[in-house]
Amino acid sequence: MKITVIGTGYVGLVTGACLAEMGNHVVCLDRDAARVETLQQGGIPIHEPGLDDVVRRNAQGGRLRFTTDVAEAVAHGSVVFIAVGTPPQEDGSADLQHVLAAARSVGEHMAGYRLIVNKSTVPVGTAEQVRHTLAQKLAARGQPSDFSVVSNPEFLKEGSAVQDFMRPDRVIVGSDDERATALMRSLYAPFMRNRERLIEMDVRSAEFTKYAANAMLATRISFMNELALLAEKLGADIENVRIGIGSDPRIGTHFLYAGTGYGGSCFPKDVRAMIHTGEAAGQPLQILRAVQSVNERQKQVLLDKITARFGAKLDGLRFAVWGLAFKPGTDDLREAPSATLVQGLLERGANVAAYDPQAMAAAQAQWPPHARLNYANSAHAALHGADALVIVTEWKEFRSPDFAFLASALRQPIVVDGRNLFDPATVLQAGLEYIPIGRRPAAPENA
Repeated sequence: MKITVIGTGYVGLVTGACLAEMGNHVVCLDRDAARVETLQQGGIPIHEPGLDDVVRRNAQGGRLRFTTDVAEAVAHGSVVFIAVGTPPQEDGSADLQHVLAAARSVGEHMAGYRLIVNKSTVPVGTAEQVRHTLAQKLAARGQPSDFSVVSNPEFLKEGSAVQDFMRPDRVIVGSDDERATALMRSLYAPFMRNRERLIEMDVRSAEFTKYAANAMLATRISFMNELALLAEKLGADIENVRIGIGSDPRIGTHFLYAGTGYGGSCFPKDVRAMIHTGEAAGQPLQILRAVQSVNERQKQVLLDKITARFGAKLDGLRFAVWGLAFKPGTDDLREAPSATLVQGLLERGANVAAYDPQAMAAAQAQWPPHARLNYANSAHAALHGADALVIVTEWKEFRSPDFAFLASALRQPIVVDGRNLFDPATVLQAGLEYIPIGRRPAAPENA
């Protein structure tokens, strides 16, 4: 098929590259000329494991192109994916200006039938707005309204997006006409060779499903984080609790880890958007309001533990921070818990040495280094002269450190673990004081 993807951000680039991988001819459109030039020259503007290989292979094979030319892009694809950003507005609602601008662009240039696929995360009713926008533009040009609009929400996890797209656990298609549904079945057939995973439903239900999925996952995270704080008060171990409840197949093990709160581009904005939708519909979502509140509080937990251990004023103290991205496998800093921690440490007079395997460039652009904030070139280098180590992101390279080296490198042998990466007994044996989340803090007898 000939496919056009509008938007070369995280979702658009992965979508275009993976569809090209299956033999389709894809043109990716973006108004950001610098971004398009980077892609045309073989660069990848985001960190996503495996994506660079897929993009390079299909670009060299002539199946994947990038352009800023709207007319060229719209003329190319009989199927047009809209995969642009929907950032939150001040009231929490999704900003649809980029989605509707994309629809206007298609309406201004299309000739002949087009299947418009909403891949962006959008609130219920967006497909109707896209239809109306297209119809207006076509009527103004005296062209027939020969198009379909479907909802095909993305379920990509940063850090495993290529695998998620190539081997999806489900593909949801919200459609109101059989012609569009048949095209979508044909497009996704190569991804269904082992098992049928395509789920058909009406458009509004498909739009709602995306938000519902993210809201449920966010709820599990906040639920466990709230239980973790109670476990500390009661002397229970949240890791044992996690294993115990996760063994129930009705609950499962995913998204049950206590930590520093969720971040990234999806959960925070989608929870806010769901809350706004509920209020607009006269059906307030009390659970999601609590989920949001718990998450904001949880981002303060590491700072609270540090001030409880060192005092409210941290002047002259130095902290090594391992992990800045909101999760491993990405360089994404959007709504990352690390921002709350680093800002809080600096405000209290501390010095910070930060390290992240992938997010260093993004971090330095967002939080420029200065006298009390510097970026180390390795995890070990960040420890130099530090009074304590604080772990924020659970990168694999942090999972099995040399604990004896940690104890000798730190001025005060203290580890504040925001991800419960380590066995407390192993940490104690190395002579380190260990401050986890939802577990009993422990210190060597001679500390």
